Amino acid sequence: IHPSFCAFRVVKFRRTGESSRSDEDGISGISGEHEVQIEGVRAELEPVELGDGAAVPKEFANPTDDTFMVEDAVEAIGFGKFQWKLSVITGLAWANAMEMMILSILAPQLHCEWRLPSWKVALLTSVVFVGMMSSSTLWGNISDQYGRKTGLKISVLWTLYYGILSGFAPIYSWILVLRGLVGFGIGGVPQSVTLYAEFLPMKARAKCILLIEVFWALGTVFEVLLAVVVMPTLGWRWLLILSALPLLLFAVLCFWLPESARYDVLSGNQEKALATLKRIAMENGAPMPLGKLVVSRQEDRGKMRDLFTPHFRWTTLLLWFIWFSNAFSYYGLVLLTTEFFQAGDVCSISSRRQEVKAKCSLTCEYLTEEDYTDLLWTTLSEFPGVLVTLWIIDRIGRKKTMALSFLVFSFCSLLLFLCVGRNVLTVLLFIARAFISGGFQAAYVYTPEVYPTATRALGLGTCSGMARVGALITPFIAQVMLESSVYLTLLVYSGCCLLAALASCFLPIETKGRGLQESSHKEWGQEMVGRGSHSPGESQE
Repeated sequence: IHPSFCAFRVVKFRRTGESSRSDEDGISGISGEHEVQIEGVRAELEPVELGDGAAVPKEFANPTDDTFMVEDAVEAIGFGKFQWKLSVITGLAWANAMEMMILSILAPQLHCEWRLPSWKVALLTSVVFVGMMSSSTLWGNISDQYGRKTGLKISVLWTLYYGILSGFAPIYSWILVLRGLVGFGIGGVPQSVTLYAEFLPMKARAKCILLIEVFWALGTVFEVLLAVVVMPTLGWRWLLILSALPLLLFAVLCFWLPESARYDVLSGNQEKALATLKRIAMENGAPMPLGKLVVSRQEDRGKMRDLFTPHFRWTTLLLWFIWFSNAFSYYGLVLLTTEFFQAGDVCSISSRRQEVKAKCSLTCEYLTEEDYTDLLWTTLSEFPGVLVTLWIIDRIGRKKTMALSFLVFSFCSLLLFLCVGRNVLTVLLFIARAFISGGFQAAYVYTPEVYPTATRALGLGTCSGMARVGALITPFIAQVMLESSVYLTLLVYSGCCLLAALASCFLPIETKGRGLQESSHKEWGQEMVGRGSHSPGESQE
């Protein structure tokens, strides 16, 4: 064939001073060279020399060539035995849901045993969230400054210590302080998601983060089952002590956890990061990328102002409201569930409350076996919530998943205005809890993905802190406002979730199909935007 009829021309780029790899690397012996085919001219190789410091055009760049970043190594090593072990261990920390679920069981028990008025019962729940709110940003800062593993380990040990100690509280003021300190420790547990996400390849990240949320659901179910066995015989003190068991197991196993390689590289400890990546590759039976591990740019870590740069300001504010609404609605539903079940149905709550108030403001009712059974059914709703979110999050994206979850919860809340019986009530609460827990899980996927490594833990920490503000307020709506008007209470939750659905739609960045950012500065090769599978329509912000 005449050369003029050849369809392609191949251009080869090589930096001066760089050496190509051996023929054994599977790229025909040309590692430092980048080839691209250009239509319309004959085929031949034309070396083009690039001086030191000159940028390789992004259409020719191969980030795994001669140098690689942590993102490249994580993608190359893939998902394997190491990530399975990590899933179980971080999942044990995530089972601190037991410490949260216990609030809905402990409140009516202490209301009866210590003759507490409703505002003191609400305060006992709120003080946990005060502790979480005040510490979430602090734990995020610690994790960005001193390491993800360090922050997580200290927060879990703190929660374990005060969780066990609260079982020995002699009076109301003691348990109030101790549960507040438990909340302070729980505020750092979401950092397990930061650590976990930074070891996951892009394709597996959303599914894996959602799957460790299964441990949250398991924790809530186990807490109800534990209460059924322990409360009638041993009482609430033993329930508090035994609820710390998953954290005790994590405390034993956490020394196996490595520090995040992304954090080590960003803090200048590249040798430690490389050793961690080699350990993962060995456990997974996968090869390491060839070349030198590099970080593109050193940045200050854990600075609050970085969350409010022009690129992230709108995202941060919207996420704060989304997290607030998630916690406000989720924990509100948990508390409302016990109130609804004790009343029998929604319509009889107001009349029942008035009767109780006429008799005595301290009149109480213990949770019955039927209450525990229905509480278990609504708690089990978190499993289908995980499955639904798992199925849709990579199909419709993170933003739409959160918006859909809020809309379904809001709709179910409005349906509770109808005078439904106990069976229909249980079904509506089941659906509402499934979707609001799914929305919470989607937020836990989206938030670590949208922030760069330098501020990822802080970003998640501040969002978690805003969630605790919502959780702090919700007992006074679900337990105190409910005494005045059940319909106003439901309207507050429904309206809040409608606004949160709008906020989800207005988020400027969709992280579906995007890798974790190493830097807040957008540079080629750092975001791994659908490498090899990116479609033009996807957001690259």
